[in-house]
Amino acid sequence: MIEVRAYSGYKANERPLCFVLEGRRVDVEEILDRWYGEDHDFFKVLGLDGCVYQLKWHRALDSWFLESPDRS
Repeated sequence: MIEVRAYSGYKANERPLCFVLEGRRVDVEEILDRWYGEDHDFFKVLGLDGCVYQLKWHRALDSWFLESPDRS
């Protein structure tokens, strides 16, 4: 589980703005892709640190998870 600050417009947690990873804040520069599952929303994002991250928001639990960081 990770801490995410998200924009909420017409729905909750519409898109992630930043998140905390290993004690440091990573701002989201761009949403590269998003898709919706039965219970989760998924976001592939580009961080200002140049890394690509895949974030998952579990709607019922209102919890965020880091799925697969690509630190290349």
